[in-house]
Amino acid sequence: MTSEPATIGSPAGTHACVRCGAPTPLDRGLCEECNPLGLKDSASSQVHGTVFVGVLVAVVLLALVARLAVSGIGPFPADLVYATPEGDGLSVTLQVTNNGSAAGQTTCRLYDRSPRSSGASAIVQSPVVEPGHTVSFSRLVTAFGAERRDLGVECSSP
Repeated sequence: MTSEPATIGSPAGTHACVRCGAPTPLDRGLCEECNPLGLKDSASSQVHGTVFVGVLVAVVLLALVARLAVSGIGPFPADLVYATPEGDGLSVTLQVTNNGSAAGQTTCRLYDRSPRSSGASAIVQSPVVEPGHTVSFSRLVTAFGAERRDLGVECSSP
């Protein structure tokens, strides 16, 4: 025998059984037919606590995997070799060294070191640098215009 799902005209103080949809008192999740022994449902704090612990464990595991994936990469000391005007920007050549024990790429930020700087900066990505090696590469940046400037460079480790 199946029960009809609860309708809008259900008696006050009831909701639909989570299994069959029959009208069920608000303090229970299952109707008499689906829970003949009257066993207690899990408390919402138990369910939320279990989910919270599961999410916390997942975040910790992901952080550990991420840490292991980038360990040994960098630091990446860098030097600006030269910057020459080209078109509407500057062609910059950087020299980046990987002082770590694993190959990797770095993101370098070029910035104007002059006291009258507008705060402009440009971000460039290096090619893959093997451990203990130095790589020179050039990029065109337009953030500073085409006039020569006193530029600085900082490269970050992952």
